Amino acid sequence: MKKVILIAGFTALLGTSAMSQKVYATKTGQISFDATGTCAEPIKAVNNQVDSKFVDKSGQIIFNVLIKGFKFPNALMEDHFNENYMESTKFPKADFKGFITNVASVNFAKDGTYDVSAKGTLTIDGKGKEMTVPGTITIAGGKPTLKASLNIPLKEFIHGSYIGTQISDNAKTVIVCKYD
Repeated sequence: MKKVILIAGFTALLGTSAMSQKVYATKTGQISFDATGTCAEPIKAVNNQVDSKFVDKSGQIIFNVLIKGFKFPNALMEDHFNENYMESTKFPKADFKGFITNVASVNFAKDGTYDVSAKGTLTIDGKGKEMTVPGTITIAGGKPTLKASLNIPLKEFIHGSYIGTQISDNAKTVIVCKYD
């Protein structure tokens, strides 16, 4: 009887470890955007406080960004961004929640660069939109780095009379997250 219990317990332990998933995380990811339109001054910002997690087996991925974390070269532009366009007091965060659809193609045990695609919902200023975002995951020394570029259609997320004139219709956005 003891052997049966021992074998059952050992089998359960093996099954659990074989199915275990690794969660990669960072709180220091970077998102930058360029929404320069016809305005004489570049409209660019960087946020180095991106909180992101993803699961290696399921591909589930989440990004959270504090809107007030975006830093501009011009303080007045930063104020206008937060107060007039993003309503950062009312909507302090933006997020993306979804799945890396081809996470099985990434060999987390082997250094290399792998093309990936994430599908999910981007929520900005309280408005959500389904998106598919191409990117890469680079494995180096067992640690992944995710890079992605996308164009965010500003009129679908934020308001402001200058969008499409002085501010570009799309914010060219780059994401870089080095995970632990």
